[in-house]
Amino acid sequence: MAPAAQAQSADASASPMQSVNVVGSRRATSSATDTVVPVDVIPMNKAAEQGAQFDLSQTLTYISPSFNSTRQTGADGADLVDSAALRGLSSDQTLVLINGKRRHTAALVNIFGARNRGSTGTDMNTIPTMAIKDVQILRDGAAAQYGSDAIAGVMDIGLKKNIGCESSVGYSQYSAGDGKNYMASAYCGFAMAGGTVGVTGEYLDRGRSNRAEPGNPRTIGDSKSENQTVYVNGEIPAGAGGKFYFTAGLQQRDASSGAWARDGVDDVPTRNSAAMYPNGFVPFINGELDDRYGIIGYRSKLGEWNTDLSQTYGYNRLKYNISNTLNASIANLPANKGISPSSFNAGGFSFQQTTTNADASRYFEGLVGDGMNVAFGAEYRREQYKIFAGEPGSYIDADGPGGGNAGSQGFPGFQPGDVTNASRHSTALYLDLEADLNKKTKLQGALRYEKFSDFGSTVTGKLAGSYSVNDAVLLRGSASTGFRAPSLQQAHFSSTYTDFVGGKPTDISITPAVGAVGQLAGLPPLKEEKSRSFTLGATWTPSGALSVTADLYQIKIKDRIVLSGLFDDSNYPTLAAKLATLGVGGAQFFVNSVDTKTRGLDLTASHRGAIAGNKLTTFLAMNFGKTEVDAIHAPAALKGYEDVLLSERERLFLEQGGPRRKATLGFDLTTGALETDFKIIHFGPQTLGTWSGTASGVANQRYAPKTSADLGFTYSFSKNTKLTFGASNIFNVHPSVQDPNETDNGFKYESVQFGLNGTSYFGRLWVKF
Repeated sequence: MAPAAQAQSADASASPMQSVNVVGSRRATSSATDTVVPVDVIPMNKAAEQGAQFDLSQTLTYISPSFNSTRQTGADGADLVDSAALRGLSSDQTLVLINGKRRHTAALVNIFGARNRGSTGTDMNTIPTMAIKDVQILRDGAAAQYGSDAIAGVMDIGLKKNIGCESSVGYSQYSAGDGKNYMASAYCGFAMAGGTVGVTGEYLDRGRSNRAEPGNPRTIGDSKSENQTVYVNGEIPAGAGGKFYFTAGLQQRDASSGAWARDGVDDVPTRNSAAMYPNGFVPFINGELDDRYGIIGYRSKLGEWNTDLSQTYGYNRLKYNISNTLNASIANLPANKGISPSSFNAGGFSFQQTTTNADASRYFEGLVGDGMNVAFGAEYRREQYKIFAGEPGSYIDADGPGGGNAGSQGFPGFQPGDVTNASRHSTALYLDLEADLNKKTKLQGALRYEKFSDFGSTVTGKLAGSYSVNDAVLLRGSASTGFRAPSLQQAHFSSTYTDFVGGKPTDISITPAVGAVGQLAGLPPLKEEKSRSFTLGATWTPSGALSVTADLYQIKIKDRIVLSGLFDDSNYPTLAAKLATLGVGGAQFFVNSVDTKTRGLDLTASHRGAIAGNKLTTFLAMNFGKTEVDAIHAPAALKGYEDVLLSERERLFLEQGGPRRKATLGFDLTTGALETDFKIIHFGPQTLGTWSGTASGVANQRYAPKTSADLGFTYSFSKNTKLTFGASNIFNVHPSVQDPNETDNGFKYESVQFGLNGTSYFGRLWVKF
């Protein structure tokens, strides 16, 4: 299934195969205007041929105003995997599909310093832009149609399988001279056994950037990343009118990010050794990422019914290696004379998901009104999450109290007690109806039952409709309930690191509710988040050249899962005494404790025209959104400690992890062989918390609205060869300056809005052959 209405005609039943299509299409950010719910259809050919951004997350950030992804710095594993989200909600509240099939999430759960802390998400950058035909963004709650995670909306990434070959090579760097990117990508589609198969290969080498001031030993900016990716996508006729289809993707990524700097002799012996780093050092958190994805399926006719049976597989693994580091407790042993290994295998985690789907649909003429499409199906999904320990040197305290800190500096390894092997399965049944009541009125309804082995069952529903006032104006609206199952990462993530309290080594634990520490604290197991969503909108298409859409929305989420603050002897002595019996001095927990309300407005407009005989396309897209925490429901064991459970700083991450408004205004002018693309991107204000907090008299970080601009020129030597060059953020705009002692990453800029790197220059050559 794709996140759009089905296009049906009077003679649909006579066709050998009915297919699910997007109703309406648009270029760049002008939305489809005749869908019952708001759907953006973003063709990706121009981005792959001429785009200034080389990865999918950044490409969509500068096209879709409801989509947001900001590269993190100083956020440990989150520096290596860009998180992305719709409408300012968490990254795990958007469901991502590929060719209509569920895509797996990353194994990483964002913890330290990340905007989407406490959440998982889909790693969009594992999919090469050259492989993509279009991206469909359903801006509406859709859990009743697609299951868990579809609270904010659904993104369906459609892959190419057309015949022909093309390639693109690109280079970019920041005006500061760093952050050099090298990209080579190629696609080739060919006929095979009466069908088509498309193969895409991509190599992307993203260089490290550093915006730290002179004298600051930190490395602050883009992480280094080297991606090698292959995707195959095809469809072959099989049987009477049937089609066998398949998709396979593989990415190997080596990434590296700088951690906080350690001082020289001032940090000896706790975090440094004068024999190794007398002038201080910056540890590097290196990640080896392995991502795999596959779909096999068969579509056919069974009488008058269209049937689709498929199997989807997804796997994501991240292994940590910490380099340019030391274990100070090892170095501090007299026999070692200040020397420790300088790199450690710190362990890691993996996530695996298999999904079996059986779907059927049929269009009945005259059953209700002019006709009705009936679809139903079943799904079985199995998931597995593992944490594996690092080598002992990455976590041990070799010299005991009062000496060097335990574990590898920058990122302590996972301990044997953190090792996890958790799994679950779920089953689902759904019914989806769409009726053409008459030529002006459409009505859709969906009902879904889903049962999980680890927390129980849930039922969700959706009702949507549209009414054509006339040929130019359409009114539409929807109401739905939804849910998001707690991810296995949230339910079972465990990490223990050693801190020194009163001169004694103390274990600090980020622990699952079902673990020994969570049970001792009296925490209930995680359960699903529940949502209620409403949209109300209109579209206006007075001519074939102009289209406008406007959609209001409200999303209420109950029992959102958050990562709590640190509970220890300083704020909850009674609990700390219990934790001490397990040798734990402090703990953080994942808990269902927050209710939020998100309200907003999406606006899109596009116009195709001419100026002085030259083709001019103009588009405008805007999102205004506001998320507020309505209530905090602490579990019984944490009652009265709501300010620790969700501090002001953590609340602001929920409410303003992304800008509260975003707009893109683009102009594309074609004059003969020369195409000029000018785009203005506006990011609204954000407010984030500080380390000290307003209770200490320190004001929150306030980021003023900022407006950036991109400019590109494309010269077509022929219809098969194009050269593009230009710049992003041409006015070198940066976020508002803050007190680096109070920011999350210890720098004067946070990773907000459009990032902190400044102007970037790029060039790209595209050839079709």
